[in-house]
Amino acid sequence: MTDPQETVATRGDDRVDLLAKDTSGDGRPDVWVSDTDGNGKPDLYQFDTDGDGKVDLTMVDLDEDGTPDVIVDGDGGLPPA
Repeated sequence: MTDPQETVATRGDDRVDLLAKDTSGDGRPDVWVSDTDGNGKPDLYQFDTDGDGKVDLTMVDLDEDGTPDVIVDGDGGLPPA
């Protein structure tokens, strides 16, 4: 998946990546955890599931309760830098 299927709304307009992790060992990040509203808590989670370096799945936790409120294919219009 290279193009977002939907654009998702987040808690804020800023993006601060709290974590970008290589979980597959290929030297490129495949998990991104971000804060979009500046409170230091994660509310945007993105995953590269096929190893191509692009986001395949985006989850947004709008109320920051630990349960995703929105899940979409692709980067949701918010690709990591």
